[in-house]
Amino acid sequence: MTPPAIDEDFSGPAMDGRLRWWNPPAGADLRRSRLVVATRGGTDFWQRTHYGFRADNGHCLLSEWRAGDFVLSTRVRPHPVHQYDQAGLIVRFSADCWLKTSVEYEPKGPNRLGAVVTNAGWSDWSTQDVPRSLGAVSLRVRRQGADYVVDYAAASRAPAWSQLRLAHLGEVRVGSRSAASTPAVPRAAGSRRSSSTFGCSQRVGLVDEPHRA
Repeated sequence: MTPPAIDEDFSGPAMDGRLRWWNPPAGADLRRSRLVVATRGGTDFWQRTHYGFRADNGHCLLSEWRAGDFVLSTRVRPHPVHQYDQAGLIVRFSADCWLKTSVEYEPKGPNRLGAVVTNAGWSDWSTQDVPRSLGAVSLRVRRQGADYVVDYAAASRAPAWSQLRLAHLGEVRVGSRSAASTPAVPRAAGSRRSSSTFGCSQRVGLVDEPHRA
């Protein structure tokens, strides 16, 4: 396999310099091979569909990517406080063109594992319930040409990946994301995410992958 273009396990005194915050969170600390992120209240990514609002102020740790196909992966372990708190991965071109996948907190029911695809300024959302006992979750986005495959797995040293979404998107910045999101009512700040990779996880890996027809 091609060596990772970025392989950040958050064990050093500083992150890989190619990773940059877009809309920095209230706090982000490296602790015991983890990136721990405290979000700001009322942050989210969404465009128009169904709810009628537009939000483009979530927190992203991004890296520019211009080399073709890639595999982006991470593991997240959220410590949510408010409904809709979430963390995961994002592929972003602009406010009107992006893809995100995350685990979202629901205090009165099962959490939601989902993906949002936004094209031409309109978002769509696919979701499925996941038990809270699932704990840490591995997430992966694979770019193949102009298409993207989103996978998930219960976090382990050898994840058994299952496909969550197949989508088409434009071009791209990639990274991890977290948000204290809300469709209507602003929530308080203070959601905290930790784990082994991005915004709440153990390692982030970005691999240059030759496209296969």
